[in-house]
Formats: sequence, structure tokens, C-alpha cells
Amino acid sequence: MKILLITDNFPPEVNAPATRTYEHVKEWQMRGVDVTIITCVPNFPQGKVYKGYSNKLYQTEKMEDIEIVRVWSYIAPNKGKVRRVLDYVSFSFTAFWAGLFRDFDVIIATSPQFFTTWTAYALSKIRRKPWIFELRDLWPDSIKTVGAIEDGIVMKCLHNIEMFLYKQADIVVPVTEAFKANLIKRGIEPEKIKVITNGANLDLYIPREKDHVLIKELDLENKFIIGYIGTHGIAHKLDFILQTISKIEDKDIHFLFIGDGAKKEELMALADKLKLSNITFHTSVSKEKMPQYLSIVDVSLVPLKKSETFKTVIPSKIFEASAMRKPILLGVEGQAQEIIEHYGAGICFVPEDKNDFIEKVLTLKNDKTVYKNCQAGCEKLAHDFDRKKLANKMLEIIKKTI
Repeated sequence: MKILLITDNFPPEVNAPATRTYEHVKEWQMRGVDVTIITCVPNFPQGKVYKGYSNKLYQTEKMEDIEIVRVWSYIAPNKGKVRRVLDYVSFSFTAFWAGLFRDFDVIIATSPQFFTTWTAYALSKIRRKPWIFELRDLWPDSIKTVGAIEDGIVMKCLHNIEMFLYKQADIVVPVTEAFKANLIKRGIEPEKIKVITNGANLDLYIPREKDHVLIKELDLENKFIIGYIGTHGIAHKLDFILQTISKIEDKDIHFLFIGDGAKKEELMALADKLKLSNITFHTSVSKEKMPQYLSIVDVSLVPLKKSETFKTVIPSKIFEASAMRKPILLGVEGQAQEIIEHYGAGICFVPEDKNDFIEKVLTLKNDKTVYKNCQAGCEKLAHDFDRKKLANKMLEIIKKTI
């Protein structure tokens, strides 16, 4: 079986779509599947081409036996509107032409952004091959939620295109049951919707002792470290976190923010304005180094903006942190909260509620029984969301489309 997979993000980028795609493909290859990736030059989230790459019209490479085709796109930072749309549309166009000359049995397009699915649809019609819509985000609702677009003619047009693509896909693979419920409510046949959640690579994210050399390098000795590792974007409402931690009086509590994104510079400026001494900002780290940095945190912070749309989202951070037995401090309502509470893998605070946030922070630091119970819950959660199991489950779905 030959799979053509179109994705806007792929390693060495380290965001959730890139990691999920890479780990699924590695598992599929072990099962004898031939996979070709069509992607762009790594540049997320800053919109700068990574060292060692150049933004050529067409280039190929091998990464651990994965065949990768990188095509030109108009590169822009993960912020703003017009330039980002140009980025997405240009990749969709060049990916189409690259895919036109590849041999494949089935095509998979992963969102966000959902322009990749336009490419998959067009290729499937011309080449008369089945295609799968991997639904990682409910576009365009999610971009409306963060204020990137407003209700109007454009929004209505995007909704119509979205529904058209769901209907045209042979299979839709959402990452949450809430996404599935949303699609069914809007008229998509339940039989064509197959949920494959995110998970963790249990070979990479293994419980380990804290890296005390790293702790010393970061000048965080004897601190109770609450870590946020990921994109510093509009959706994550990290400005609320900074405003709130300025009220925390316990000097032993320290926040470590690792990553880059559209809001990173604004957040650092805000921290200076608030004269925060209980936060450290660090640049993004490679996938291979992620466990080393996660090892030094005591609690993994997972916040999102308070929104009805985000009640359907399950941030992938919770799986990786759970695999390393790091209790979750979750500021997301809906399905993510249900998972954390079901497994007892952390404590949930009401999104954007300062008093509740501070109360939950202090509980995790001061109540040793609660903390140990959360670690036990993390172990159970990680076992049930093993990335290998999920990848093989998706492979069985793919086989049935051919």
C-alpha cells in the first residue's frame, strides 16, 4: 500500500500536527506501508526557514527512511491574516502539482490548516483515488474564536467549503469524539467518521529523574516548576497566566514557558511590565530534547481561551506530560476536562478565572496526596493513549478505503 500524506507541518518542526504525523508514519512503515510526505520547508511558528533548508520550488529528502517532498510556499509568521492566507493557499497549490506526479493508493490530508484538504480533494478527483480528511481542528470556527475572522460572507463561504469537503472525503478522522458529534449534528454520516485521538510516544516520553544539570543551567534549583511547553499563540491565553502569577506570593513557585509563537514577544514585554520574577522564557526545543525539559517540571500547564469551540478540543500536551507522570493543570473545559477528571491525571481550573487558577496551583504544590494521586492517574491515561496503538488503529481504517 502506498500513502500520499499532505501536511503543512512536519519535523524538524515540533508542534502537535508535525509530531503526530511523524510518529504515525514511522509506525505504518514498520507495518510495510510506503508513505510519501508532501510538506513545505520547516518554518513554524516564526515564519523563518530553519537552518540548513532553503525555500525551493521542489526538493526531496529522506528522514529515517521517510520520503519527504518539500515544495515552495509563501512563508509568513503564525500571526496576521492576509499573509497567513497567502502562506496556506500557496502551499495548497504547489502541493497539488507535486502530488499530481506521485504514485499512491490513498491520500491523507491533515488539518489545520484545512487548505491542505482542498489539495487532497482535487488530487483524488483527477487521479481517481480515495482520500481521508484528518480533522485536527474545526476550521473555520477555531480561527473565528481567536478573532482572526468575523461572521459575514467570508465566514459563510468557508463553512460551505468545509461541509463540502467533509461530504466529499471517503473517511473523516477527527481527533476527538466531540468533533465527531459536531459533524453528525451538521449532517455528516456517522459511518464515515472514525475517531483517532492524539496520544503519546511511550518510547520517547518515559518517566525519569529530574535533569539537575538543566535545572542548574536555568537557575531553578529548589523551585516548584510549572511548565508550559508549546506554541505561544492567541488561543492559549497566556497573557491571563502572566497577569495571574503576578498575584502568587509563594516564592518557591516558578513558571517555565518553552516555545515560540505569535504572542511570544508580547508576553515577554508583559512580564517585564509586571516585573515578574517567577517566570522564565525559553526558546522552543527539538522533539528529542522535549523529555529532558519535561523532566524538570513538577506540573504541566495546559490552558486555552475560554470558548465554546475549545470545549471540543483535547490538547496533545496532556498525553506527553502524562506519559512522564507530570500532573496536568488544565484550563480547558469540555472533553479535555472530562479526560483529566476521568483518569484523575491532574486538576482543572476554570479558564480565565484568576482565583481558581491560584487555588489549584497551590493545591498541587502543597497537597502531596493529591499530587501522588494525579501521578497515578497520569500512568493510566498514558497507557490508554499509546501512540503506537492509535497509529495501528488508523492504519486499519486506511486499508478499508482502498
